[in-house]
Amino acid sequence: MAVWPWLAAGLPLPAAAGQERSAPPPALRPFGLSEVRLLPGEFKAAQERDGEYLLSLQPDRMLHNFRVNAGLPPKAPVYGGWESQEPWVDIRCHGHTLGHYLSACALMWASTGDAAYRQRVGYSVDELAACQAASGRGLVCAFPDNDAQLMNSLRGRPVTGVPWYTLHKVMAGLRDAHVHAGNASALPVLCRLADWIDDTAKGCDRERMQQMLGVEHGGMNEVLADLHSLTGEARYLALAERFNHEALLGPLAEGRDPLDGWHSNTQIPKVIGFARLHALTGQPRYRQAASYFWGRVVDHRSFATGGNGDGEFFFPPGEMRQHLSSAKTMETCSTHNMLRLTRELFLQEPQAAQADFYERALLNGILASQDPASGMFTYFQATRPGYPKLYCKPEHSFWCCTGTGMENHAKYGDSIYFQGDDTLVVNLFIASELNWADKQVRVRQVTRFPDEAGTRLTVQAARPTRFTMRIRHPAWCRQAIVKVNGKVVVESHQPGRYLDVERRWHPGDVVDVVLPMHLHLQPLPGAPDVAALMFGPVVLAARLGTEGMEPGADLIVNERTYGDVLNRPMPLPALAWDGDIPAGAVRRQAGPLSFRLRAAQPDAELELVPFHRIAHERYNLYWQLKA
Repeated sequence: MAVWPWLAAGLPLPAAAGQERSAPPPALRPFGLSEVRLLPGEFKAAQERDGEYLLSLQPDRMLHNFRVNAGLPPKAPVYGGWESQEPWVDIRCHGHTLGHYLSACALMWASTGDAAYRQRVGYSVDELAACQAASGRGLVCAFPDNDAQLMNSLRGRPVTGVPWYTLHKVMAGLRDAHVHAGNASALPVLCRLADWIDDTAKGCDRERMQQMLGVEHGGMNEVLADLHSLTGEARYLALAERFNHEALLGPLAEGRDPLDGWHSNTQIPKVIGFARLHALTGQPRYRQAASYFWGRVVDHRSFATGGNGDGEFFFPPGEMRQHLSSAKTMETCSTHNMLRLTRELFLQEPQAAQADFYERALLNGILASQDPASGMFTYFQATRPGYPKLYCKPEHSFWCCTGTGMENHAKYGDSIYFQGDDTLVVNLFIASELNWADKQVRVRQVTRFPDEAGTRLTVQAARPTRFTMRIRHPAWCRQAIVKVNGKVVVESHQPGRYLDVERRWHPGDVVDVVLPMHLHLQPLPGAPDVAALMFGPVVLAARLGTEGMEPGADLIVNERTYGDVLNRPMPLPALAWDGDIPAGAVRRQAGPLSFRLRAAQPDAELELVPFHRIAHERYNLYWQLKA
């Protein structure tokens, strides 16, 4: 498969392919998705459900408006929801689903090797190439008014919707088709589209460009930076930097947080672009902005699951308590993009804290976002006590979170393992098999984590091979033990770091990692008397029944009805604890993770289960503690 290794690995562009770079090489390189295969478990089951959904969709329906705008007859009726219907027409997201679909199918092909996904990618890319040929220009779009809103934005006129956001999704899909599916036509189509943007934006001066960037525009700086990596064309790097929003970049680079009242998922993709630009240029300003943003969001603006925001917006960190009654907290797209940012930063300057956050948000935000029955996805994940998760419908919603949802469950293998010089980093405890081709080594990880407190890695090598296996000792684990072939080689009492096992590995060597988990409270930022209950990295939710919920009522078309449908108000549940978990107050049950406790309000015995296993029932995440 023709993959550009420097992009797939997060590497700066090789000097031979373009202008010289001052950026240092990244500390780590990821493995390609094709080098990691999931083994049976919750993550593989989620991947398979997602794959079934992808193959149920019809590319011609997503391509409908692209063909209309190119002067070609459509081959199938357009999908509804955000793709064509009121009340969403004025957001101008027509066509965003095709971009996400290209990315998801490319990722799924790489993750599974199933040719059906690669065929979907090839067909869709060929159709976009046909649209370019028919129209005689590089722009491909599905907007009902064609390029009108893009031109309005570049000319300083009022703009309807978020056209650059939508165009970014198409560009990212083409990039992923090239990088992950090896599609030979995707890069030329993407270059023609970027050339159209560059040529059309030439008359837009800096002031007008910055005004335009005040409207959500996705990760335009990131995808153009990636295109520079793929081609070596300096014009794409220059264009990427034109898409930097200085109103965000400036304060962040100076260590100032301007985020109160700003739309969360508008900002995160911009910051991913800053991180990518740092990898390409070495400019400290980009690194400072991306790192500072990550720390502010993770440490001060995130809920226990790793999600953030209310109604899609950041709010003052001191007001977290006031937002617990909302049904519109923790937009799934924001969690998706925080994970992408975390991964980019980890590649450049790896820290155990980044991997800890990644694990928490992946388990409690992303795995938790998929309906285990239908395979559909959440938009928000409510902190409102007694509210259920709501999911999109397969062919009538097509929210932004439907699109990122397609991608989320297609790429679980991208951050389990990383490689350095003679180093294998084991970052996540997910059942999987790694093919480390450079070393002629395979590593098979077998685990039922988090239902069991540890994992086993078996090494198979063509010959005895020396390397360091670097295993994460999570911050939630008080004591970690690593055994090789039954013998203890590392015993660590310092959570939040990596444990190195350097040796000559022989075929059949077995590594057992013991990671005891314990119950602990995760205080709400700014409100130490309110907390979520966790077991290791797992957020526990109280099961509150299905009163008032008819079967299927939690699959909805309109995301704007979150908080209105299936509402059953209740106060924040309380525990008669003063900040510590009293001995015996929470009792573990036999079998898969499950606990019981006695609440003070309501005065009832409640069952606690992992939040990612809550579906089709009401739940509670946070608890009022005694003052």
